[in-house]
Amino acid sequence: MIRVILAEDQAMVRGALASLLGLEPDIEVVGEAATGEEAVAVAVAARPDIALLDIEMPVLDGIAAAARILGQAPGCRVMILTTFGRPGYLRRAMEAGASAFLVKDSPAKELAAAIRRVLRGERVIDPGLAAAALSAGPNPLSGRERDVLRAASDGSTIMDISRRLHLSEGTVRNYLSAAIQKTHARNRIEAVQRAEAQGWL
Repeated sequence: MIRVILAEDQAMVRGALASLLGLEPDIEVVGEAATGEEAVAVAVAARPDIALLDIEMPVLDGIAAAARILGQAPGCRVMILTTFGRPGYLRRAMEAGASAFLVKDSPAKELAAAIRRVLRGERVIDPGLAAAALSAGPNPLSGRERDVLRAASDGSTIMDISRRLHLSEGTVRNYLSAAIQKTHARNRIEAVQRAEAQGWL
């Protein structure tokens, strides 16, 4: 049996996925989680063959959880299943060590087939997303620029951001200015929107 854990913050979606995978004769769902942090704990405890993770989860997102699971549960392969087919997400997931990146509107049979392929050591990526990621190119934002844009996403002032990130206000302004330039935006609100749309944050 292929032992799988599911991490998805929407209980209804998680339950539907568990039910669908449970219909497969060779797949067993051995754990479920609603946050990225829970997913890491469940993976460490259950030692599954596959961890199927959503990206947008509270506490710890699926990409950060993927990196932790791969570090703490050797032998487990990670698959990202998401509603958000953003090129930057795909690139970040692959950098974190994910073996697959699929969008949620794929048929259940395709998901089960992808699980089997990943267990055989293959890498499975939604073809449309792969093409989009190649054409989009790499994330132009540095780690600090991403941090500052994330902090700015809730409308925080320069002073708020500088306190939160322990940076001077001038440094925050510099990072914001660089991020605005790199995203070809007119202001920081537009820079946040563009970076989120590409999956760069």
